[in-house]
Amino acid sequence: MKNYLTMVPLLASAALLASVGVSSAAGKYTIGISNTVQGNGWREEMVCAMKAQALASGEVTKLNIAHRNTDAAGQLEDIRNLISAKVDAIVVNPADPAGIKAGLEEATKAGIVVVAVDQAVTEPSAYIISNNQEQYAYLGAKWLFQQMGGKGEVFYMRGAAGASADSDRDKGFKKALAEFPDVKVAQEVFTGWQQDQAKQQMLSFLATGTPFNGVWTSGIDNVIVDALVESQAPLVPVVGADNAGFVGQLSSVKGLVGAAVTNPGSIGGAGVTLALQILDGKKPAQQTVLVDPQLWENATEEGKAKLKAAADPSLSPEWPVSIMIPDWTTYTKDQIVACKGPGE
Repeated sequence: MKNYLTMVPLLASAALLASVGVSSAAGKYTIGISNTVQGNGWREEMVCAMKAQALASGEVTKLNIAHRNTDAAGQLEDIRNLISAKVDAIVVNPADPAGIKAGLEEATKAGIVVVAVDQAVTEPSAYIISNNQEQYAYLGAKWLFQQMGGKGEVFYMRGAAGASADSDRDKGFKKALAEFPDVKVAQEVFTGWQQDQAKQQMLSFLATGTPFNGVWTSGIDNVIVDALVESQAPLVPVVGADNAGFVGQLSSVKGLVGAAVTNPGSIGGAGVTLALQILDGKKPAQQTVLVDPQLWENATEEGKAKLKAAADPSLSPEWPVSIMIPDWTTYTKDQIVACKGPGE
């Protein structure tokens, strides 16, 4: 699968370029990782990609991983602990950009390279490599509204409140919504990107008897299809991400019309690569790199062929099938599945 990169320039401050430090032990770095969501397949793949890329690079001797369910205050504490541990770089998936800005600034001042993955941050000294979240939502929502015939009610299942990826996706969803004035939101919920929570929200919504004509999900998708099937509810069009389970359902569940929008968890591995490039003195010309999404749907023969080519039933149902990003990840499938970092 190809991933197309769009370079979005931001002004890199001169202070940042002066402050980026290179480890005295060339090619032997300690990388800190900060992630605030556990029990989510996408995040697990992201962390496994970080481990696999650190191992495959041959440049990382140790990963210092802070991986737990917490809020911005907890992540700020984790980041400060990584600074105290004197890591060479911190790769972070931010819980809330404003809530951790001070910690990222402190890291930069300490000579630590900071790379945000998956979501943008507001700290100007940080580098960002992310899936294009606004475009992710816009592509899927526009396709969904077209499938609905340009009218009707949609169940809008968002991610986590306060997360910049959710805010960006909301912009994309609202952009598409503005193009279809006869489409209305029947109900809007925050799933927290948690499988069990999202399925229960779907079941509760079905129990209300509220009419709806489509479901847009922020990447929690296969359990939504499960809920529809188990409840014997009408199989309205569903949009999700390129998770292995959902991609499989789009080819196997009779009567299901849907689309998967790519959102590779392997962006975590790309973040490690970017951090190592900066540590090695190869700073990018642009501060932000965006990976543009693709949409795979099962309403056309061409779309069905793309889904068939992308399907990988050997992966966990919650893992995106796009386990690698060309030019940014160098590990093998076995390495990311093994989920082992240097020294493990």
